Amino acid sequence: MRILLVHNYYQEPGGEDVVFKAEFELLKKKHISVITYTDYNKRLRNANFFKIATNAIWSRKTYLKIYNLIQEKKTEIVHFHNIFLCISPAAYYACKKLGAAVIQTLHNYRMICPGALLFRKGKVCEQCIGKTIAWSGMLHGCWRNSRAGTALVTAMLVVHRLIKTWKEKVDIYIALTEFAKKKFIEGGLPQEKIVVKPNFVYPDPGAKNFKTGDYALFVGRLSKEKGLFTLLKAWKKVKNVPLKIAGDGPLRRSLEDFVVRNNLSKKVEFLGRCSHEEVINLMHKARFLIAPSESYETFNIAIAEAFACGLPVIASKLGAMEELIEDGRTGLHFTPGDPEDLADKVEWAWNNNEVIAEMGYEARKEYEAKYTAEKNYEMLMKIYRMAKERCHMC
Repeated sequence: MRILLVHNYYQEPGGEDVVFKAEFELLKKKHISVITYTDYNKRLRNANFFKIATNAIWSRKTYLKIYNLIQEKKTEIVHFHNIFLCISPAAYYACKKLGAAVIQTLHNYRMICPGALLFRKGKVCEQCIGKTIAWSGMLHGCWRNSRAGTALVTAMLVVHRLIKTWKEKVDIYIALTEFAKKKFIEGGLPQEKIVVKPNFVYPDPGAKNFKTGDYALFVGRLSKEKGLFTLLKAWKKVKNVPLKIAGDGPLRRSLEDFVVRNNLSKKVEFLGRCSHEEVINLMHKARFLIAPSESYETFNIAIAEAFACGLPVIASKLGAMEELIEDGRTGLHFTPGDPEDLADKVEWAWNNNEVIAEMGYEARKEYEAKYTAEKNYEMLMKIYRMAKERCHMC
C-alpha cells in the first residue's frame, strides 16, 4: 500500500499540524510506504487578492505537482488533511485522473461554514449550514473579519459544490466525532462517505501520579472561540487555585490586561506557546485540564493528550467536548460561557482530590480504549482499504 499524505500549513501552527505529523510517524513506524506533500499559506502573504482567490478555487501548480508525484511514486491512496488556501480541491482531480483513492480528514467545519468554526460574535452559529451560498457568512465577514475574504472562501465552496467535487471526487471523509459527522451531513456532505475516526496521541506519554497536581491547566490557541474570558472571569471567583495557560494567539494581550486589571496575576500565569514535550510535562504536573471552548469544535487534541496523561478534564457541555468527556467519570461538564458554573466545578474538583484522582484513572482507561496509536492504526488501515475498494468501483 503506497500512501501520500497531503497538508497545507496555516500561518500559525495548530492541532491539524500535530495530527498530520503523528499519522505520518505512525505509518512510518509500521513500515508503510508513505510520503508527504506540504504547502504553506505564508507563501501567499504578499500575493494580490485575485491570485489568492483563483489559487484557493483551483491551483494548477498543485494539480501538476500532485499528478507528477502520484505518477512517479505509483501512489494508491492520497490522504488530505488541510487543502486551504494553497493546495485547493484541484488536487483531488489529479488523484482521480490517475486512479488514486482520495481521503479527506475534516479537521474543521470549513466545508459547511466559510469561517470554519460555526461560531460568530461569541456564540455558536449555524446560519450557513445547508445553504448553497453562505450569504450570512459573507455579510458578517466570518473569515478573518473580511467580507472579501469570506466571499473568496464561499466562492471556493460554491464552485466545487456545483461541479460536484465534494460528492464525486472524495472517496471517504473522516469526521473526528459523531457530533461533527452529524453537522457535516446537515451541511450536505454524503452520509455514506463519512466515517468517524478520532485523533490519537503518539507516542504514549504515560500516566501521571493520579493523586498529585499543583495547578489547573489550559492548553490551546488564545482566540475568541476558546472561551478564555469565561475562564478568567471564573478565576475571579475561584480561591487559591493556580492556573497555567499554555498557548498563544490574538487574544493574549487582552487576556493579560484582564488579569492585571482584576488582580489575578498571583493566580494566573501565561506560559506562551509550548512545545509538545513541554505540554506533556505540564499535564503530568497538573491536577486537571480545563477546556472552556464556546464553539462546537470537531475534536480537541489537548483532551486526548490529557487522557493519555491520566488527567481529567473540566469542559464546556457543548459539541464534540460533550461527546469526548463523560461527566462524573473522565471529567466534569459546565454550562458553556457561564463563569459561575465553571468556578463551582473548579472549586469542587480542587477540594475533592480523591475523586479527581479516580477520574484521572478513568481518563487513562479511555485513552487506552480509544486514542492509542495502535487503535488508530487499525482504524486507519480499515479506512484505506475501504477507500481503495470504493475507488476501484468508480
